[in-house]
Amino acid sequence: MEIDIIFKIAAIGIAIAVLNQVLVKAGRDDQAVMVSVAGIIVVLMMVIQMIGEFFDTVRTFLEF
Repeated sequence: MEIDIIFKIAAIGIAIAVLNQVLVKAGRDDQAVMVSVAGIIVVLMMVIQMIGEFFDTVRTFLEF
């Protein structure tokens, strides 16, 4: 497993947290929620891709 993906997820989390706080302080709560949801979706897509690669690796390992 590459450590690079952990840093990418952490960077996305920090950026989303900062944007969320800025938008909440500006009184734009709806947009803050949408930014949070978008960040979660981006991270989930990254994780789903990693899980797909894992299952491909397992499949090739177990083939005879």
